[in-house]
Amino acid sequence: MAGEIPDIHATVRTRSGKGAARQARREKLVPGVVYGGGQDPVAINLKYNELFKRLKAGRFLSTLFNLKLDGQEDVRVICRGVQRDVVKDLPIHVDFMRLRRTSRINLFIPVEFVGEETSPGLRKGGVLTVVRPEVELVVTAGDIPEKLTVDVSGLNVGDIVHISDVALPEGATPTITDRNFVIANISAPSSLRSGDEEGDAADAAEAEEDTGEEE
Repeated sequence: MAGEIPDIHATVRTRSGKGAARQARREKLVPGVVYGGGQDPVAINLKYNELFKRLKAGRFLSTLFNLKLDGQEDVRVICRGVQRDVVKDLPIHVDFMRLRRTSRINLFIPVEFVGEETSPGLRKGGVLTVVRPEVELVVTAGDIPEKLTVDVSGLNVGDIVHISDVALPEGATPTITDRNFVIANISAPSSLRSGDEEGDAADAAEAEEDTGEEE
């Protein structure tokens, strides 16, 4: 399971309709609705500042939240839509969907690299280049992994880690299925790359000189 599911706080909106929504916005609140999960929809209000901060942080539509409503049990939700003002591009309405433990959702899972201290490639001065610090997976809401672990202890310079090399949690699958994308690689140290480039330049110069002598 994921270590921490972020809380998002809201209050129940007792009135519905455009008038109530406009009133909420005047009070620096963003109206929304929570639906699904075999229960009736509930109209809610969220604090504008909190919502805006989370939207600015990114991944809002693929983050699982623990919705806290006064007087109700916490429920896991995922955002299924954010309506924005067409002029100011600011949030004016949010839709959340309740999730059962068996629900399948898309989430970005962070990647952790271990074994760097014993990697022969890194010990030679190679550089671990992380292409994807997180991977989008289709996971079950009741069994969300905290992270993906990649062991680089056996990797040498030039080795590449693809998604097929990563042990995924049971039931989890990448959202990208048509290609074996790269997670990370160990590139040559800059000094070695510079030496190779100088060597290539010298070889090219010698080839030009040889050509000139033959003429």
